[in-house]
Amino acid sequence: MTTSKVLMALVAGLALSACSSPDRFDNPSTGAGTGAAGGINGTGGVTASALDPTSQAYFQQTVGDTVTFAVDQSTLSADARAVLDGQANWLIDNPGFVAVIEGHADEQGTREYNLALGARRSNAVRDYLVSRGVDGDRMKTLTFGKERPLQVCSSEACYAANRRAMTALNAAGL
Repeated sequence: MTTSKVLMALVAGLALSACSSPDRFDNPSTGAGTGAAGGINGTGGVTASALDPTSQAYFQQTVGDTVTFAVDQSTLSADARAVLDGQANWLIDNPGFVAVIEGHADEQGTREYNLALGARRSNAVRDYLVSRGVDGDRMKTLTFGKERPLQVCSSEACYAANRRAMTALNAAGL
């Protein structure tokens, strides 16, 4: 055999060996895939990892990682406080995580105004979480203003979705 044929046979063998796990898309222990055992079909749209109350997926999908605000406001609504109460409890119960709170605004207004508004929103969330017992050293705030919209269109529904603060989690020490 020539060298090129040997290399092609080796590459083909490696490619086939990468496909050797038939349950890789339906393994509930990994939370991967969408099959009946662990993904969307088996748990009503929730991945298996979202069923673990200590996971980031649980925090995002069950507790809630986002609160919204009224136009030009950084005041927390009753609904926002309810979500943040859940976040505070989760963070207290899971000390291995730190939170990065991102403040966002809709596209209306100047860049500078929206950066300041996003900062006020992220600080309002942080201050509330601290008041509920979360260690302030486990949180940091960022503002993105109008630079990272969830939805891009010029309607009130889009604007409302973009007026938010999002709590992102990282493993402690990262």
